[in-house]
Amino acid sequence: MPDLATKPLHDKVALVTGGARRLGRASALALAQAGADVAITFRNSAREAQETVIDLSGFGVRAFALHCDVTDEASVRAMMRDAGRELGRIDILVNNAANYESVEFEKLTVHQWDAMFASNTRGPFLVTREALKWMRRKRAKGPMETKIINMGSLGGIKPWATHAHYCSSKAALHMLTKIMAKALAPQIAVNVIAPGMIDLGEKSAAAFMRRMAKQTPMGRNGRADEIAQAVLFFATAPQFITGQILVVDGGLGL
Repeated sequence: MPDLATKPLHDKVALVTGGARRLGRASALALAQAGADVAITFRNSAREAQETVIDLSGFGVRAFALHCDVTDEASVRAMMRDAGRELGRIDILVNNAANYESVEFEKLTVHQWDAMFASNTRGPFLVTREALKWMRRKRAKGPMETKIINMGSLGGIKPWATHAHYCSSKAALHMLTKIMAKALAPQIAVNVIAPGMIDLGEKSAAAFMRRMAKQTPMGRNGRADEIAQAVLFFATAPQFITGQILVVDGGLGL
């Protein structure tokens, strides 16, 4: 028998979009370590996706990667068909795939605006819509309690002058989360995580991260594993918790 204290997601199945790298990878690893079978999607990171699958499998769970462009309806449908056939059902959906970009407001183009909303807002909508039939499938035992976790941003709450399209897309995702929480209840709980500044070790961002750490009450930037723990919290939380925005920012937004 599994130790549910250390494997609370034993016999659960999770799908993480954009799970090959960065926060998606960290989230996928946390779910696998907690006992869930995990599928990840990738768009351009095929090598990283396969490496992540190997690491996920190391926890003794089923793991595989599927190509998907979350901005493209046909691609999402094809991915979900494959995921459904392989997984049989989906208990936990993490809408993580997204883009980030900094552009001066007066230089922001319509193409940049539309592309940001396509990945950050339309993508989670499309993936969720296509996942519903797999999330609503009857279980052999126990109640049907499934979870959707969207990856928002502190930028969806606080206005950043050089991120108009990014902040707006994440604010829209926060509202979409609340709408989905009402529309999909009571079988599906839907929540959103809003990370602040997360240091992923990128050399090009080192100076910026040092500045942001000084502005953060906790005196440092966040880590990917801390966002993964927030994902794990919602994945294991009571079904009664829904429609919530969990800010993980070390107090930066205060």
